[in-house]
Amino acid sequence: MKLGNRLKELCLQKGFTQEALAGAVRVTRQTITAVEKGKHVPSVKLALEIAQVLGVSLEDVFWLGDGKGGAV
Repeated sequence: MKLGNRLKELCLQKGFTQEALAGAVRVTRQTITAVEKGKHVPSVKLALEIAQVLGVSLEDVFWLGDGKGGAV
């Protein structure tokens, strides 16, 4: 089952660059890029940290399946 995400959209809405988000959650910008593109599945810890930094629930950022996830 695929892990969908709205990471790019939420970063734009919240004013975060990939670099800024990466620094806030202590990973590389390349990791954030890979998560956005669905090429890397983040750990539970990283997913929770991303949601916390963006100020949204985990379900607003990530979901299982092909459909759209939660709304902000």
